Amino acid sequence: MSKTAAVVLAFLSLMLFPTTSKAQLLPTGNVYAGVAYADSVDVVNRLTFRGWDGSVEALPFHRFSYLGIVLDGSGIYRTGVQQYNLVLGPRVSLHYGKWRPFAHALGGIQQTNSSGATFHPVLVDIGGGVDRKIPFKNFSWRLQFDYVHSHLLSENQNDYRVSTGAVWRF
Repeated sequence: MSKTAAVVLAFLSLMLFPTTSKAQLLPTGNVYAGVAYADSVDVVNRLTFRGWDGSVEALPFHRFSYLGIVLDGSGIYRTGVQQYNLVLGPRVSLHYGKWRPFAHALGGIQQTNSSGATFHPVLVDIGGGVDRKIPFKNFSWRLQFDYVHSHLLSENQNDYRVSTGAVWRF
């Protein structure tokens, strides 16, 4: 394991799990892990991808419980192409009984590996979805839709991604 990966893992462990003094750096939030399907449209081509999506959301403001900060990572794949996204930004949400609809606007970086070349464009991810509580304590099921726009070498790329998976609330 690289030193960077070890530091990131240690940081996330400290943020998400209580220490012996019962203190947590993130008082409330959630962790999401799911599968993703993406449709990518560049200037000429339309490609479909399958992969994964995951996020950590912190709800640090007790007074503004509808506002969270999200770190989202995803990887989508097809033969000869690998694409990874890492984005950060705000998410707003509301609670209606067992339902929690949300919307977010995130920004970050993408890494695309294609035909031996690697590109790192800046991207914008605008999306939303809904969480539905399930009978297991502190768990929900998420359905999420995202529009991801990147710009590299004078070309635009528009990706549409849908993902679904489990959410653990803490």
